[in-house]
Amino acid sequence: MNLSMWIRALQVIPHVEKAEWERLDVISKWLISARAAVLIMTFLSGAIAGLLAYQKGLFQFWPWFLATLGIVLAHATNNLLNDYTDAARGVDRENYYRAQYGPQPLIHGLMTKRQHLTYSAVSGGIALAIGLYLVFYRGGWTLALLLAGAFFVLFYTWPLKYIALGEVAVLIVWGPLMVGGVYYVVTGVWDWYVVLASLPYALGVTGVIFGKHIDKWEMDKAKHIYTLPVLLGERLSRWTVLGLLVLQYLSVVYLVATGFFSPLMLVVFLAVPAFLRVLPVFLAPKPAEKPRDFPEVWPNYFVAAAFFHNRRFGLLYLAGLILSAVL
Repeated sequence: MNLSMWIRALQVIPHVEKAEWERLDVISKWLISARAAVLIMTFLSGAIAGLLAYQKGLFQFWPWFLATLGIVLAHATNNLLNDYTDAARGVDRENYYRAQYGPQPLIHGLMTKRQHLTYSAVSGGIALAIGLYLVFYRGGWTLALLLAGAFFVLFYTWPLKYIALGEVAVLIVWGPLMVGGVYYVVTGVWDWYVVLASLPYALGVTGVIFGKHIDKWEMDKAKHIYTLPVLLGERLSRWTVLGLLVLQYLSVVYLVATGFFSPLMLVVFLAVPAFLRVLPVFLAPKPAEKPRDFPEVWPNYFVAAAFFHNRRFGLLYLAGLILSAVL
């Protein structure tokens, strides 16, 4: 057990050499290879769904816990399959973007294909088992939600990401599918206002994936991976991310104005300093070299900025829901 590595892997995607990798325990290897640092985005979607259910007086802990664990493991499975697929297709070779910001287990020789598929199968198998249990537990639309989730896990990397549907998929998954789906499993009710309430957070996650694709748009273009930033161009894509971040605040204002949220939800505006901090990043092209004192996540640049804002906004969004539930 290496608790310090567990904590580090939940904060960043740590660089490790082969010798250090061999000394790690299986949990550390899973956390690194599954890119656990970004799984908090999925956990927050589950937490938002749980708090919305609590506000309606319909919260049940065990279905919420299982559904949230299931979507986190599904996200981890997608990350593992993403690396496997891109390695098998030859995308991550030749110092491609993914192989620069953290260890790509296959490209860097940390895992064999069999080991990598084993990690994917175990993660995906547990997620599927949870999903099937919840299908029998809740019934109704749960099977359709499970099948939709499985579709995005299996086909996000290819072909959706290749045909400019990756960003749209993220908006659907982290909003209606995760928040609306977990809420449905917990309550047995599909609520379109819950879907609407998922958008302020889902827009931020979409901004994160947009930022990542801007960071590597030239490499993607050369490899014929047509993400939205490849189609829109670097400059328009930067402005699109800023638009998504602004929409996060405007959508909360709308939900407060219509009475779905209490004014306490305006606590999210405490994230405005974080927005102002990342604003200059998106107003200019990516620098050719790592800026001084930039964290170890380089060459993640736009995605790091979007993730920083999304984490701040997401936690405040969660705080607003907690305050509303308590007061």
